Amino acid sequence: MCGLVFEDLPEQGGLGEIEKNNKWKTDLLYNAIDENKGFYRCPVEKSVRSLMNVPFTLEKSELEAEFVKEAAKEKMVQLKGHRSVGGMKASIYNAMPLAGVEKLVAFMKDFQAKHA
Repeated sequence: MCGLVFEDLPEQGGLGEIEKNNKWKTDLLYNAIDENKGFYRCPVEKSVRSLMNVPFTLEKSELEAEFVKEAAKEKMVQLKGHRSVGGMKASIYNAMPLAGVEKLVAFMKDFQAKHA
């Protein structure tokens, strides 16, 4: 498995390019969470946020199950947060393309528009 990853690194432009892409994806998602007038919230202080796992909650926590269910209909799965923490968690590891994050952000905006 490691060999396959190491073979793929140069094809993606090397570690620097992967880091740049990951930062772009993370910024896109965190901005969608932070700039929505409180409908979505990130429980993690900005200075220590992860580039790979982005947790968030809804202002109206009773909508979280519906959010996960509706996202699954759009083939966005595994968004449910940890059972002891709640909320949602988007894992945007190296293999997650920018298009996947863009799809999630668009879904979040539509969901907010329907439930704000």
